[in-house]
Formats: sequence, structure tokens, C-alpha cells
Amino acid sequence: MNNNVIENEKGTNSLTTMEEQLQPLLDDHQPPGPTLEKPLKTPAQKAMRKTFKRTALLANLLPTGSVLAFNMLSPAFTHEGTCPTAVNKTLTLVLLGLCTISCFFLCFTDSFRDERGKVRYGIATINGLWIVDCSVKVPAEEGQKYRLRFLDFVHGFMSMLVFGAVALFDENVVKCLYPKPSEEEKELLATLPLAVGLICSMLFICFPSQRHGIGFPLSRH
Repeated sequence: MNNNVIENEKGTNSLTTMEEQLQPLLDDHQPPGPTLEKPLKTPAQKAMRKTFKRTALLANLLPTGSVLAFNMLSPAFTHEGTCPTAVNKTLTLVLLGLCTISCFFLCFTDSFRDERGKVRYGIATINGLWIVDCSVKVPAEEGQKYRLRFLDFVHGFMSMLVFGAVALFDENVVKCLYPKPSEEEKELLATLPLAVGLICSMLFICFPSQRHGIGFPLSRH
């Protein structure tokens, strides 16, 4: 009698163990639950999304410091795009102005490595490169290749245009400066920065800069 009870208990335990082992397998074969459908986007939203992706690389043409400062301060100054007070809008305009000026000015900076291999930064002038910390002097022959050129002004002007395009693709800035844009303004905001970015990108490719200034990739030499 006791043996039968023990065998029954063992059989029950084995069945329970088998059910526990099979449960994950059964769960995997259960039909998936209802999936949430993504909300449909309007043609304007799709165009804006594609434009954001295509112009994401424009920031690589700008000084990293200016872009980083803009990306960090823009959400705070615009209060996540709401701009509840006139102070927020003023701060946003000041931020845009300072970043634009820095993009222009940094195009006139350059760098070189001294005898010890240390990177030195300077500002391009008519006579050559003026070192910021005045710790070393560039030889006259070497300084001639760092002198100010007309192409520097072209790059500075294009950098300002590219930064303007990047700023207009920032949702916080657009919502702050254009809280209720009309259909024409929406179309202009979607096409103008893209056109400016593409044109400036082509010009940067055709007329590349030979400088490695502040905020730009360093030269190996």
C-alpha cells in the first residue's frame, strides 16, 4: 500500500516537472498579442524626417565647439522649444549670433606642431600665423603658407550659412522663433536649409580648406 502511494507521488512529481519544462516551450508557440500600429505621418513630417537625416552630416563641416555649445544650450535657452517669455527668445537669438560669429572666426585659425610635437594654435594674418600664447614663433618661410587668403573668407561665409541651415533644422529653435508657421513658411523651412546645405557642401568639396584650426581635425604634421 505504501509503495503504491510513493509511486503515485513520484508520478505526480514527474508530471509536474514535465509541465514546468514544457511551459516555456508552450509560451513560445503562443500566438503573439496585438501589435501597436505606428501613427501615420503626414507628407510634411516624412519630408522633414528625411531632410534631418540628409543634413545630419553638415555639422561635420563646422567647428565642433560651436556645434556642441549650440546643441547643449539650445534646449535650455528655448525651454524645449516653448520660449514662454521674451527672455528665452532673446537668449536664443544671442546664442545663434555668437555661434554664427564663432563659426566664421574659427575658419581663420590654424595649427602646427612645434619641434617637440606639441600642437600650437594661431590666427592667420597677412604676414603669417600669429600664435595665441606667443610661446613660439613660426619661421618666416613656414609662416608664409599660413598667411591669410581670400579663400578663408569664403569658408567663413559658407560656415555661417551651414550653421544657419543646422540651426533651422533644430526643432527647439524653429518652435521658438516660428511657433505657428504658415504652410508657406513650413515649406520654406523644409527646403531652404537643405538647398543651402547641399550647395555649401559642394563648394567645400570643390574648394577644401587646408587649415586645421580650433575645433577642426588636427593635422598629422
